[in-house]
Amino acid sequence: MQSQTEKPRRMRERVGLVAITAVLTAAATVGITTVASADDEGTANGPVDDSTIEPTESEIAALFDEWNAALQTGDAQAVADRYAPDAVLLPTASARIRTDRDGIVDYFEHFQENDPIGEKTETVVTVLDENTAVDAGTYVFTLTDPETGEVREVPARYSYAYEKIDGDWLIVNHHSSVTPAEG
Repeated sequence: MQSQTEKPRRMRERVGLVAITAVLTAAATVGITTVASADDEGTANGPVDDSTIEPTESEIAALFDEWNAALQTGDAQAVADRYAPDAVLLPTASARIRTDRDGIVDYFEHFQENDPIGEKTETVVTVLDENTAVDAGTYVFTLTDPETGEVREVPARYSYAYEKIDGDWLIVNHHSSVTPAEG
C-alpha cells in the first residue's frame, strides 16, 4: 500500500508529464528540431529504447479490449489487475468512489454478477506522451439480470486515463456514467 506522501508525489509526476508534453508540443509547433543519423545499432545514440516511443491511438484504444476481456472472465481480481495501485474509479453502477484495489475489486465483484459485456460506440484517444494517454467516449454495456435472465443495454460515457508503469499500461483514472437522457 502506498503511503500518503507517495500519492501527492505521483500526482505531481503526472502533472509534470502533462506540462512537459505541452512544452514539447509548443516547441515542435515553432519548428525546434534536432537531427541525428541512424547507425546499425538503431539510432545515433545507440539501441532503440521502446520506453521512449509514443504508442499509437489504436494501441491505446485496444487497452479497452483487454479490460473488457478481463471483465468477462468473471474474476474481479483480473479486472483490478488492469488498474494502478493508486487508481481512482468512478463507476457506472455505484455512487461510491473507489480509490484502492480492495474497493475496485469489491465494485467489480458486484458488477460482474450481471455478466457485463462492453462495446465502444465512440472513442477519442489522446496520446500525451510515451507513458500517458487518455481514451474517452461512449460505450454500451449488455447486462443480464442474474435472477430473471432479463437482458438490457445500458449506454454510458467513459474516460480512461492510462499510465505506463514498469512497462505495463495501467488505468490510473476511470470514470463511467450512464448517458443522460437528451434534453
